[in-house]
Amino acid sequence: MHSPHCLCFVTSKDAQVEVLPWGPHEWLARPGLTASKHLQMVRVTMPPGAAHAFHRHPCMEELLYYVSGRAEQWVGREKRVLSAGEVAHVPMDEVHGTYNVFDEPVVFLAILSPAVFDGPALIDVSQDEPWKSIRGRK
Repeated sequence: MHSPHCLCFVTSKDAQVEVLPWGPHEWLARPGLTASKHLQMVRVTMPPGAAHAFHRHPCMEELLYYVSGRAEQWVGREKRVLSAGEVAHVPMDEVHGTYNVFDEPVVFLAILSPAVFDGPALIDVSQDEPWKSIRGRK
């Protein structure tokens, strides 16, 4: 049974838009919008040159599904250039980062689980070693 105040169907006009330094986030599923307790989903449009620098989610695992464009995607110390139709899986508490080093925007869906948890959603580690200097290494 769903909550009378939460949606079962989310349209573009229902999306909750959050503007962050690495691009606008259109939340399509999250607590308060849907009754989901186990899944959240956000569509991110990251402009050229923007990045969601190295960070981790202590209580959530994440799937990043690329819709259009491409980006330098890190999971731990591994880097790949991902593009439309490709996925990165980020285990719970694993350091990761998305860097749009290309000339066009990249659009991806971030699916995070669980949706309800205790503790911080995100911890930025981009100024901690080895993450602070790892992208410059060959």
